Amino acid sequence: MNPFIYICVCVCVLGERGEARLHRLGEDDLDGSRGGDGHGGGKMGRRHGDKPEDEPHPLRSNILIEEVDGSAKIENGGRGSSGVVQYKWWIKIALFTVFILSGQSVAVMLGRLYFNKGGNSKWMATLVQTVGFPLMFPLILMYLPSKQQQITKEPSWITLLMLYTFLGAFLAADCMLYTYGLNFLPVSTYSLICASQLAFNALFSYFLNGQKFTPFIANSLVLLSFSSALLVFQGDSEQTAKISRTKYIIGFVCTVAASAGYGLMLSTTQLAFKKILKSQSYKVVFDMIIYQNLIASVAIVVGLFASGEWKDIKGEMEGYESGKVSYIMNLVWTAVTWQIFSIGCVGLIFEVSSLFSNVISTLGIPIVPVLAVVFFHEKMNGVKVISMLLAIWGFASYIYQHYLDDVKEKAEARIANRQVDLTEI
Repeated sequence: MNPFIYICVCVCVLGERGEARLHRLGEDDLDGSRGGDGHGGGKMGRRHGDKPEDEPHPLRSNILIEEVDGSAKIENGGRGSSGVVQYKWWIKIALFTVFILSGQSVAVMLGRLYFNKGGNSKWMATLVQTVGFPLMFPLILMYLPSKQQQITKEPSWITLLMLYTFLGAFLAADCMLYTYGLNFLPVSTYSLICASQLAFNALFSYFLNGQKFTPFIANSLVLLSFSSALLVFQGDSEQTAKISRTKYIIGFVCTVAASAGYGLMLSTTQLAFKKILKSQSYKVVFDMIIYQNLIASVAIVVGLFASGEWKDIKGEMEGYESGKVSYIMNLVWTAVTWQIFSIGCVGLIFEVSSLFSNVISTLGIPIVPVLAVVFFHEKMNGVKVISMLLAIWGFASYIYQHYLDDVKEKAEARIANRQVDLTEI
């Protein structure tokens, strides 16, 4: 089922059940009785003296959908449809998770393959991380909101321009740092260092989004920090003739900085949704991704021409070990897989939260090192194994805290859902 239609159906059900609750609690007087259209006489119940409104009551409960947890949705859906609703929600979560894990893993492997086969343009390797944004256009057209849904005042175009410009420029710089890290480090080492983005995300969320530090979160931060720090002390056997010690250190620093930037970007994006955009509809989230990637791509293209690397692209293509077609297909599929990863992130941000999206991204830590051993014949020494185990332990500690938070939020949501006053939404 189309997610938009699914949400609207849930809204209608919640609106009718919420109206019945108001009758039972005796908190408000509803205008009229339910008519044949099922809208309670065409309007929501109002307090005495309130101005009549134009929207039918299902739309007034739209915000409630964002705040009520999955179990509350099922409770309002009725016994007959509760299993179907829960089943379809889990299908979407599983699909977005697959998008993140597969897109991220394949994109990183293709990026490493680009450099292994003779690719040398860092600007080109950076550009393919953002230039695939036109693939989002069909999705944004699928979720165009109706006039009745546009109930929130949009920010001014100047505010949006400043927001997207800042995030786009930040994304371009972050992608360049990731490119340097992927170029100078073995792909298994690179992916393990990227696990630190979860720790940075929790740290920045503490200051920007009011994230609470608990013993499990603190344990996760320490473990992920040690996991990345261990990789600095790898023996010389890890280094190859193509990776000097200096380049290894540069790659390590760039990857850590990129992970910190990614964590900050997620926290900033969440803050922007809360304070500026004030919406998490599919269209608004896709707008964020498209304009952010558009500005980042423009900045990277300017860097490509300013650096003079564009002059070497033809020679790089001709000298590519696997041939011109392989060179083009590598760049195309790298761009596609990064956008698949973005769609997965967007979906989990909308359905759950940005933090959960980052947690799933970190779940892919063990995948890339294993693929690197299989396809690139990299060595999985003892230091990497210990680093991976620490990273997985840190991830498990982090997600367990979110499990505890989710249980608590569900209990609070059930109570709030019984007492909510729909006329104030």
